[in-house]
Amino acid sequence: MNKLRPEQLAGHCRKPLAQVYIIAGDEPLLQQEACDTIRRAATEQGFSERERYYGDSTIDWQQLLAGAANFSLFAERKLIEVHFYKAKLNEEANQALCHYASEIPDDTILLITTPKLDGNSQKAKWFKALDPHAVLLTVWPVTVDALPAWIDQRLRQAGLKASSEAIEILAAKVEGNLLAASQEIEKLKLLVGQEELIDTTSMANLVGDSARYDLFSLVDRALAGDAASAVKTLVGLQSEGTDSVIILWSLAREIRTLAELHELLQSGRPIEQALNQLRVWEKRKPIMRQALSRISARHSQHLLRKAYGIDRAIKGMRRADPWSELKDLVLHLAGAVCLPPGLDLLALDEEA
Repeated sequence: MNKLRPEQLAGHCRKPLAQVYIIAGDEPLLQQEACDTIRRAATEQGFSERERYYGDSTIDWQQLLAGAANFSLFAERKLIEVHFYKAKLNEEANQALCHYASEIPDDTILLITTPKLDGNSQKAKWFKALDPHAVLLTVWPVTVDALPAWIDQRLRQAGLKASSEAIEILAAKVEGNLLAASQEIEKLKLLVGQEELIDTTSMANLVGDSARYDLFSLVDRALAGDAASAVKTLVGLQSEGTDSVIILWSLAREIRTLAELHELLQSGRPIEQALNQLRVWEKRKPIMRQALSRISARHSQHLLRKAYGIDRAIKGMRRADPWSELKDLVLHLAGAVCLPPGLDLLALDEEA
């Protein structure tokens, strides 16, 4: 399988695209940006139709395969996206992707996103079947040591300049949350002139307002069980015009981490080893431990199901208010359950 690094993707996409792309990793911002690059290139190369599928147990694989095989002289070239929430696929998904690999249509690009793929995941039937046709791009979390350089690069791309000390302040503020860092840089673009050097005082004043609503504090307050503050933060994000998709990604990422931690603990892994395996930042370990003690494995799976339902609502696949459901998800994550789980699951299953 051809492997690309994220910085190689733009150059790669100036050439004819591959038949299959697999974007793997647990950093939602970088994964989303990689997908956007491929989407733009696909559009420029005449792949004007786009289909999206989410999850594996809920995908109608027969519909996907039939749509991929349905080509005529008048049909549009197509980009099919399949976004998985787990790296380990069920048997139906495995078989469907193996079938797709055996009869890949010339007029279609398949774009798959998945959480990080370990050695066992790369031995799965679907991965081996797609191997000869696919490009694999893995996005890795930015380490503590590399974060200042990453922020500096993003600032320069935005036409901004900052002192190394100011960059350290921003890095400390976001603590590895790239979505939050990107949001801060977008705000700086509006507030700072391109010729102005951002010093420590300016950076502290611009990003240090404790009353400002941000994604990072939303997630932490919910994980800490502070339901009132978490909901207040969510309402603030909504009033600032933050995209509901970004908020859902931030919440779902932490919920997936909790679910994976429970799986590792149930397999006998020591908690410290489990936290390190999932690359939980040292400063975030206490709050994750606190959330683990409060949120059971079953509850974490229930929260993932709720997140999937919200994703469908955002995409217009369910008649529901995404912001109302995001508030409900935050309350559940913070421990303030408003409905018995059984009723809540029924609500998510309803098709409107």
